[in-house]
Amino acid sequence: MTGGETRSEADPTAAGPPVVLKLGGSLITEKDHPETLDDAALDAACDAVADALADGAVDRLVLVHGGGSFGHHHASEHGVSTTAGTSDAEAVMDVHGAMTTLNRFVLSRLHERGVPAVPVHPLSLSARPEGPGDDLDLPLSSTATLLGEGFVPVLHGDGVATAGEGVTVVSGDELVVELAAGLDARRVGVCSTVPGVLDVDGDVIPAIDSFEAVADALGASDATDVSGGMAAKVRELLGLDAPAFVFGADGLSPFLRGGDPGTRID
Repeated sequence: MTGGETRSEADPTAAGPPVVLKLGGSLITEKDHPETLDDAALDAACDAVADALADGAVDRLVLVHGGGSFGHHHASEHGVSTTAGTSDAEAVMDVHGAMTTLNRFVLSRLHERGVPAVPVHPLSLSARPEGPGDDLDLPLSSTATLLGEGFVPVLHGDGVATAGEGVTVVSGDELVVELAAGLDARRVGVCSTVPGVLDVDGDVIPAIDSFEAVADALGASDATDVSGGMAAKVRELLGLDAPAFVFGADGLSPFLRGGDPGTRID
C-alpha cells in the first residue's frame, strides 16, 4: 500500500477487485522511431479492451501504458532514468509532454470505442521523497474513486519528483505493481511484443516463481529503454500477490477473458 492510505480510504474492493493491464510502449509505438505510433497494434489493443468491457468479461479495469518511442526517446536524450534525474524544467517537460501526447492518443482510440477512459498523470501525484532507489509514494484514492465511478483510469510511465535528483523516471512496470498491490488487483497483465518471457532458446517460459531460476535467460531491450527491459518486469511482477501474465498481442483478448496466456508469474 502506498501514499499512506488505509484500505478504507481508497476502498478499492467496494465493487470487487480490478484487473490491471499494461500496454507496453514497444507494442503501441514504433520504438526505434521517435514519437511514432504503431497504429495497427494500438487499434487492435483498444478493440480487445473495448470488447472485453462491453461483453462483461471485465467490469473494473485500470490501464497503464509504457513510453515507447515517446517518453524513452526524450528521457534518453536528457540522460534521465529511474535513478538519474534532472533539475532542468525544460527536460522534464520534454519527457512529460511526450508521455501526455502518447496518453492522449491512447485515450482518443479508447473513446472512439466507447471506453470511459480518463488520464491519471503520475508526475502530478507521485514522488520519491527519500530519493532514487527508495519506495515510490503513489496515492491511490484518485484512481480508486475513478474506478468506483465507472471510469477506466489510464496511467503511464512518467517523470516523478525525486529527492536529491529533481525528477527521475517512473516506469510503467513499477506503476503496475503499485496499482496491483494497492488496489488488490485480481489479475495483472503485461502485453508486449513478445509472446511471453523467453528462455535462452527463444521459447516461452510457462511459469516463473523466482528470479534466480530465469536470470540467465533475461536481458535488456534491444531498443532504447531507460526502465530496465524484461528483467525489470519480472522482478517487479514477482512481488505481487495476484497472478501476473506477460504475453504478446495475441494473448490480450484471452487474458481479459480469464485465460492464462504467455508466462504466468507468481
